[in-house]
Amino acid sequence: MGKILPFFNQEAQLVKALQKADPKAQRQVYEKYSSRMLGVCMRYVGDRMSAEDVLVEGFMRVFDKIDQFKSEGSLEGWIRRVMVNEALGYLRQRKRLLDDVDLDEAQTVPDASPIDQNLEAQELMNIIEGLPTGYRTVFNLYAIEGYSHAEIADLLGISESTSKSQLHRARALLQQLVMDWENGYKKKGTYEKASS
Repeated sequence: MGKILPFFNQEAQLVKALQKADPKAQRQVYEKYSSRMLGVCMRYVGDRMSAEDVLVEGFMRVFDKIDQFKSEGSLEGWIRRVMVNEALGYLRQRKRLLDDVDLDEAQTVPDASPIDQNLEAQELMNIIEGLPTGYRTVFNLYAIEGYSHAEIADLLGISESTSKSQLHRARALLQQLVMDWENGYKKKGTYEKASS
C-alpha cells in the first residue's frame, strides 16, 4: 500500500486553506506542530495541564489570526511566536511572571567545571522547568527563542536591566542546579558500584 500524501503539500497552499478556515488544513497544522508547540508551552508554563490549555488557546489564535502571517518566515516560526505570546499572556494573567526569589538562592556560581556529559537534554529541560517563573521566562526568551533584552523588555513590560538581571540570576541558579544534579548523579553511580 502506498504512502498517504498530506492533503496540503506546500506551505503556501496550507496557509491559503487556513485563511479560508478549512478544517482539514487546521487539523493538518495541529497534528504537524502540536507536539513541538506543547514543548514550547511547557517551557514557559511549567505544568502539563496548563501548557495544554495554552496550546489550545494558541492554536485558536493561530487559526483566528492567520491573515497576519505574511510568509516572511516559516509558518512554524510564526506559530511558535504565537505560542510564546500566549504563554506569556497566561503567566501575566496569573501574575506569575516575575517571581521574587531570594538573592542568596541565585548567588553567582563560578564557572569552573564543565557540565557533566551524563546530563541529557531532557534532564536539562527538567532542570530549566524548575526555575522560578520569571527566571525561566527570561531564560527561555533569551537563550532558547533568541530574543534580545530590548525585545524581552517590550514583551514583558519590564526594563532591559531587569531582563538582564533575571537572565543573570537564572544562569547562576541553573549552574547551581546542574552542579546539584551532577553531585546527585555521581553519588548514585558510587552507590550503584558499591552495591554491585
